[in-house]
Amino acid sequence: MSRALTETLLDLSELTVLTEAATGAYAVTAALAAMAGAKHVYAFTRPTRHGTPAEARQQTLELADLVGVADRIDVLEQITPEVLHQTDIVTNSGHLRPLTAALIDELPRNAVIALMFEAWEFRPKDLDMEACLRRGIPIVGVNERHPSVDVFSFLGPLCVKQLHDCGLSVYKNRIAVLCDNDFVGSLRTGLASSGASVDTFDNVQDLYRDEWDAIVVALRPAAEPRISPPEATHLAACAPAGAIIVQFWGDMDRTVLSENGLAVWPTAPPASGHMGILLSEIGPDPIVRLQAGGLRAAEWVRRSRPVSSDGFAQIVTQPPIDISPIHARSSPR
Repeated sequence: MSRALTETLLDLSELTVLTEAATGAYAVTAALAAMAGAKHVYAFTRPTRHGTPAEARQQTLELADLVGVADRIDVLEQITPEVLHQTDIVTNSGHLRPLTAALIDELPRNAVIALMFEAWEFRPKDLDMEACLRRGIPIVGVNERHPSVDVFSFLGPLCVKQLHDCGLSVYKNRIAVLCDNDFVGSLRTGLASSGASVDTFDNVQDLYRDEWDAIVVALRPAAEPRISPPEATHLAACAPAGAIIVQFWGDMDRTVLSENGLAVWPTAPPASGHMGILLSEIGPDPIVRLQAGGLRAAEWVRRSRPVSSDGFAQIVTQPPIDISPIHARSSPR
């Protein structure tokens, strides 16, 4: 955590942050904000499949106590207007989602929302974009490929971990990667460096029959599943017996895949629009980097610094010009 703060130069002095109190690696966010000098950190928690509010409170505050910042963190189970009125940065974190119009309407006009991932990965169901546009509150993505963040480099090892989990060695395996987004380079590099023979396709229909051990799906989520009956039929025609469909990212109709005789990993489907494996599965480092980078991007915009394509911040929603001097960047696609 200290290394991430040093590398990103995160400075939240005089700013108040509303984020989540969470379990596991995600317990770092509130402590990171306080370590970066935040005036105060409010950490909201609620019951989830990852833990109870009591567990989230304990893990968040134990970590904060270890780094000497617990006195500036309040763990909440209810967010009041009084908290929102003093908030400078709100993180688009799991316990807070969805960020509703009612919440956004209580924020100060100079507040910003930290998306906590890249701008092009924005999911409309996470927060009310119309409310942000109406209030002039920017939604700030983080450049995960910035050298001080460098989260994209973990995607290859993450995919290797997912393949190991489903019983493949990766080494000497024949892997097809279906990817229509910026993940493709990191996935190809990570798999190839582990000894796999890799071919990439940006369209399901371009996939051809081969001795695939696995077909990794990393397709940007859309309104409908990216793997539906036509795609499932094509995959079945291209996959030899025993090949497995690995859901890295992008929703799929698992029933129709099963009807076509295809096995899918992971066995439990992720939430719509979410990845099939969490970054925390390969340790806390990518999460620490991502959270520090997400806070740094939001801080950059909150302090009205110019946004550039090679900087930390990416803008999903740009407020009216007369409210903020922020310059938007175009998303990667």
